[in-house]
Amino acid sequence: MFKNVKAISVLLLLISFGIKAQNKIPIYLDDKKPINERLEDALSRMTTSEKIAMIHAQSKFSSPGVPRLGIPENWMTDGPHGIRTEVKWDEWEQAGWTNDSCIAFPALTALSASWNKELALLYGKSIGEEARYRNKNVLLGPGVNIYRSPLNGRNFEYMGEDPFLVSKMVVPYIKGVQSIGVAACVKHFALNNQETNRNSVNVIVDDRALYEIYLPAFKAAVQEGEVWAIMGSYNKYKGQQCCHNEFLLNDILRGEWGFKGVVVSDWGGVHDTKQAIHNGLDMEFGSWTNGLTWGTSNAYDNYYLAKPYADMIAKGEVGTKELDEKVRRILRLSFLTNMNKNRPFGSFGTEEHAKAGLKIAEEGIVLLQNKNNVLPIDLSKTKKIVVIGENAIKMMTVGGGSSSLKARYEITPLEGLKKRIGNQAEIVYARGYVGDPTSNYNGVVAKVSLEEKRSEAELTAEALKIAKDADVVLFIGGLNKSPNQDDEGYDRKELNLPYNQDKLISELVKVNKNVVFVNISGNAVAMPWVKEVPGIVQGWFLGTEAGNALAAVLVGDVNPSGKLTFTFPVKLSDNGAHALGEFPGGDEVKYNEGIFVGYRWAEKQKVKPLFSFGHGLSYTTFEYGKVTADKKQIGANDQITFSVKVKNTGKREGSEIVQLYISDLKSSLPRPIKELKGFEKILLQAGEEKTVTFTVDKTALSFFDDKKHGWVAEPGAFEAIVGASSTDIKSKVSFSLQ
Repeated sequence: MFKNVKAISVLLLLISFGIKAQNKIPIYLDDKKPINERLEDALSRMTTSEKIAMIHAQSKFSSPGVPRLGIPENWMTDGPHGIRTEVKWDEWEQAGWTNDSCIAFPALTALSASWNKELALLYGKSIGEEARYRNKNVLLGPGVNIYRSPLNGRNFEYMGEDPFLVSKMVVPYIKGVQSIGVAACVKHFALNNQETNRNSVNVIVDDRALYEIYLPAFKAAVQEGEVWAIMGSYNKYKGQQCCHNEFLLNDILRGEWGFKGVVVSDWGGVHDTKQAIHNGLDMEFGSWTNGLTWGTSNAYDNYYLAKPYADMIAKGEVGTKELDEKVRRILRLSFLTNMNKNRPFGSFGTEEHAKAGLKIAEEGIVLLQNKNNVLPIDLSKTKKIVVIGENAIKMMTVGGGSSSLKARYEITPLEGLKKRIGNQAEIVYARGYVGDPTSNYNGVVAKVSLEEKRSEAELTAEALKIAKDADVVLFIGGLNKSPNQDDEGYDRKELNLPYNQDKLISELVKVNKNVVFVNISGNAVAMPWVKEVPGIVQGWFLGTEAGNALAAVLVGDVNPSGKLTFTFPVKLSDNGAHALGEFPGGDEVKYNEGIFVGYRWAEKQKVKPLFSFGHGLSYTTFEYGKVTADKKQIGANDQITFSVKVKNTGKREGSEIVQLYISDLKSSLPRPIKELKGFEKILLQAGEEKTVTFTVDKTALSFFDDKKHGWVAEPGAFEAIVGASSTDIKSKVSFSLQ
């Protein structure tokens, strides 16, 4: 009897151990284990065909996981300004969902014009929550390509001309997105500064310009933002496609910067299997499509990193070392995102997100000119407001390419004004001109039909008639998201406003001197009538809450505090890329202006801009004290702190963006007159004064020496320059590097 009991006990013990062994969590699924152990364990369990499947798309926006192992698919989504509507599995058409209407956030040009790093974090967190709720684990944004020319049709998706500013704004955006367990995918790496011939143009740029102007934002994204994904660009560099470019991806991104994340191709950006294998690409998407409207159907098995790669492995032409490296990086992405059981659930289309977008829009709007204090509109003294311009009624959350959205709602400028002003003043609208009459964009139907049967002469006559006796005329025009304007796939053809708007504005100021021009665009435009129009506002593409934000600024509920992140030239030849004849080029484009981009070019050439980098007015006034330094000289390992007092000398609260520029007074290589190296946005009550401090080290004094292939800070004399813009200089202080 005792022997039987003992035998049964041993048997039960063995069964118990067996059950425990069966229930033991595999290392790759155990989030308590180090991520590298998990990667290797998962990799060891995968077949070659499963690995091959993981590195290329299976639909327009997804790539396979490994169902056998419980490893989920990866789902990508455009874009940087809102979560794209669901499209069909293998087509660009909308899928017809009724629950995918998002909050449209302001375009990134508007975010960057706020110069507010805290808002960049809020933006990233909010859009990350929207992506997470829709079960997307990779957000295809933000875009950080530098504003080289005002004709680039995709500038509205980016953050301006200055690499320091873009770097400081992109890092919190990334951290906000990734705090939700969604990967930011910073794009387009690199030198994608035009849309003309974007799939094939070979960019020729010197190493100084590459490292000083075009790469810093990407480097900051990797080393400070710790971004989990990077998207390659369409163009070529050194004759090699950027989506599989050994110089950019292997040497710089992974070699010099230590990037551990995933490199994703732009849609249709892969052109060669061997290069894609060896030159740092991890995930191939959209091959044989234009990334926008057309593509070869169900071609996924024939992608460059699909069957052609598998065949090369089977034939022994290549090994699996590179394949394993790609899969490791994709697995890491999954562990950080859709296999992270602790990530929040997110939220979608919420009032909270709309309010975040409104706040960003209000802070991004820039007051460019305000003669005779034509703004804000004093409703106690205003009886009739005339609104003219197609952009007052046109939807701007649609169009523009891959960033086009199906917004939950969009408040147009005219709607926002009517809602805010109500019966406090009469609002009369006239279209004034016809731009793009399209009222249906890929299934998104405009609230107001833009079809127009009247002639240009009739529209002009109507506008002039109602403008004559108005207290103020708001001309809400600019660009739109149609081809050859602010639109992916196309560059603009000229700096001037389209649709004869310049002519209409010039006619309006003859009948009414109180004209305010609101420029709805993501780009600079020429303003030949600038001396006649007292009020000018840069209104951007502001998303869901556009009209409410503009109305709040125009009537003074909100004090404008945005500043330009790119230079408005008077004419195209005042821009370096155009002055030297290399935009957009042909099969190749030479960046002959080198490091002298934007305000760097204007100052070098002593060209007066229409509106300067960093410029933006307020409804209050600020007084700057003299900048001081805490020491007169520093060593190579030291820091130096500059301080300046700023006082609100007006009658209402307002925010000022205080800018620090550094000037190298004597250098062995040509350098810009000065470069932005610090900025702070401060809120001041009427009469309040604050001290703003900037602390820098030798990195703020350094330039890239292409002969040494490294950053150099040469001993000598420097100046710290504090300004309200790049041309509105308040004071300077000298110091030296020993």
